[in-house]
Amino acid sequence: MSTAASDKATPEKLTPVYGPTSEQPPLFDGTTRLYTAYICPYAQRVWITRNFKGLQNEIKLVPLNLQDRPAWYKEKVYPPNKVPALEHNGKITGESLDLVKYLDANFEGPSITPDDPAKKQFADELLSYSDTFVGSVFSSFKGDVANEVDPVFDFLENSLSRFNDGPFFLGQFSLVDIAYIPFIERFQVFLSEVLKYDITEGRPKLAALIEVLNIIPSTSYEPITISYSSS
Repeated sequence: MSTAASDKATPEKLTPVYGPTSEQPPLFDGTTRLYTAYICPYAQRVWITRNFKGLQNEIKLVPLNLQDRPAWYKEKVYPPNKVPALEHNGKITGESLDLVKYLDANFEGPSITPDDPAKKQFADELLSYSDTFVGSVFSSFKGDVANEVDPVFDFLENSLSRFNDGPFFLGQFSLVDIAYIPFIERFQVFLSEVLKYDITEGRPKLAALIEVLNIIPSTSYEPITISYSSS
């Protein structure tokens, strides 16, 4: 995944992954930390937000090995033991969509929340639908894929038709695109390669969204070579 904040930025050097023997970073020492996982789509929502807003120097990444997490994460940092979680102003908070909104409200950088009341209302609807979308696609893997996922991808196509002032869900790039990006791109690859289902067939607006997201560095995915921290 590219970590540039803009087309002119250089990719961020990825922090080594923290495993079971990695030493815990100091807690509440004034550093803002995003506890994340490079491979987790929920965590990537917050990572994308951080990068799009140009906060690479303000928010330090603490990437975890989800298959073998350090014990201190659950015991001392975030008892739910999930990612993402944010350490900021003496507290730890979690839940990806809440953190996307939190970063937008509490840090500088380009806003990802629309000003238009109609777009704000539609954003709330789409964010509420995101869990239904993800759950429906995952459940389709064991059933009739086309019949089960056609409605949800058609819903996205129709949603992309609501505002015609740009290729994104709300016309402008927003927190809604961030909520869906990691899942749409994963589902596109898996459904195409494994189940021979093309999510963009007959859905030109969805195809256009995916194409433009692939050229925004902070939202594009690239192969990741993961190294592990022992300190």
